[in-house]
Amino acid sequence: MTSKVTDFLKTIQISDFSATPKYKQLASAIIDAVKNGALEKEDMLPSINELSVYVDISRDTVEKAYKFLKNAEVIASIPGKGYYIATTDVKQRQKIAILLNKLSAHKKLVYDSFARELEDDAALDLFVYNSDITYLRTLLGGLTKTYDYYVLFPHFKEGRDQAPDIINKLIPREKLILLGKYIDDIQGDFAAVYENYEKDIYGALEEALPSLSKYHTLNLIFPDNSDYPKAIVKGFYKFAQQYAFNHSLVSELEKEKIELGSCYINIAEDDLVKLLDKIIKKNLKIGQDVGVISYNETPLKKFILNGITTISTDFEMMGKMAAELIKNKSKDHVEVPFYLNQRSSI
Repeated sequence: MTSKVTDFLKTIQISDFSATPKYKQLASAIIDAVKNGALEKEDMLPSINELSVYVDISRDTVEKAYKFLKNAEVIASIPGKGYYIATTDVKQRQKIAILLNKLSAHKKLVYDSFARELEDDAALDLFVYNSDITYLRTLLGGLTKTYDYYVLFPHFKEGRDQAPDIINKLIPREKLILLGKYIDDIQGDFAAVYENYEKDIYGALEEALPSLSKYHTLNLIFPDNSDYPKAIVKGFYKFAQQYAFNHSLVSELEKEKIELGSCYINIAEDDLVKLLDKIIKKNLKIGQDVGVISYNETPLKKFILNGITTISTDFEMMGKMAAELIKNKSKDHVEVPFYLNQRSSI
């Protein structure tokens, strides 16, 4: 191998934690090297065996990357000699870091929609910081790549007040896209696709008012140390007071006594099964004796107990909107629509 190719090999970084398949990570590294002049037309590439050993990935992965690049006409091969760079006229794939506060069914809907919209125009690296502001700071400070965009779901269990300072210091604003939640006090010009939590829950419950009128009490199940925005609670209180419902905030579902004539609005996915189990054990009929509304639509909720009513943003649209902001190089702030999906549980 020439010294030029050896120098290129030292720059290759394959992440086990990236959502991008390893063969595409390798292909992107070669394309990047062509774009920045580290590799030139007719430069010979390492053999499949050599690259497999050097980068510590399987032969199949290298072979798949070379096949991908050959189909894209970036490289070509000569029998008995190996692979070489066929052209320097290649399209640069954007490198995007997606920073999730947690993994969930609805976050997958956002991610899949986002990835589908960008197709092969972007290499996506997925990171999960567990709603921990300290971990997010460490993660951002330890990134080994420079990204074209940082797509951040900014939900935190504690230390929310630290978020603007951390984002201002560690993410270039022109590369930032806030997803799901808007944060005040972030400096500069950045993009955002967000939910208006207080307005959204108020409007959805108002739309459900004809069905809710048969219940005397509304209960919002909102666990302590939740990473959900407190604006949801504000919107809930505002609605309940406006329409004269008895209402309460349930922080510990295990201690809650299910009462006839109550409607429960469940926030956390983990609590939904517990809530349904408690209701069924009391031999109460869901949708008649007790109402259930679940936050965030997922496909399964259409079928649980003849359908669980949900109040939810459009997660597929959220991912699509974020991708469009990147495609259009826009710094717009876009509010995502929010819907009531009424079913038999109320």
